[in-house]
Amino acid sequence: MASPSSSPTTEEREIVHRVIYDELVLGDIKPESRAHYVRIMERLVRSGAEGIILGCTEIGLLVHDEDSHVPLFDTTRIHAAAAVEYALA
Repeated sequence: MASPSSSPTTEEREIVHRVIYDELVLGDIKPESRAHYVRIMERLVRSGAEGIILGCTEIGLLVHDEDSHVPLFDTTRIHAAAAVEYALA
């Protein structure tokens, strides 16, 4: 079980929120924002996280598997794969 410190801090949540709503939803992909996300993910891993959930559709535009040392779970891809599987069943 991950420790409570393997959750984003208040400051980290503010960065994540700002990047999503002020940049990503507008299609603005900034290298410095990717660096912020990577730094946050690395801190979470050091704190015990064994995977990272990309729980907003736009985050997958910013970070990719190669940006993380642990598995990334992109909810957009997971839902799309499930929809295709369901449609083809």
